[in-house]
Amino acid sequence: MKERQITDKKTTYIELKLELDACIETKARREYNRILSELLEKGEEKEFAERLDILRLFLESADFNRLRSESEKHLVAGKTVMFILYLEKGKPRYEMKVNGGVQKTG
Repeated sequence: MKERQITDKKTTYIELKLELDACIETKARREYNRILSELLEKGEEKEFAERLDILRLFLESADFNRLRSESEKHLVAGKTVMFILYLEKGKPRYEMKVNGGVQKTG
């Protein structure tokens, strides 16, 4: 489980590196399915359950059309785009990093 200082406390988070062949929605769904498979194989583990919850809430609430349009312009320009997903007060949040710097939060 990855942890980092996002707010004023340690928070579980997920990093998704985007590529031109897979948008943020596709990457999030693939990661959700991967974690779900591991959870089913290994049984209930807090690490997988927390990460699965982050992805589920993000997939249910994100405006993927907007996120795709914001991220694809950077990918086409050859830049590296990474999304950091986490929960803040039970709500899904994200940071979009372009070439390592935060460009957008939501």
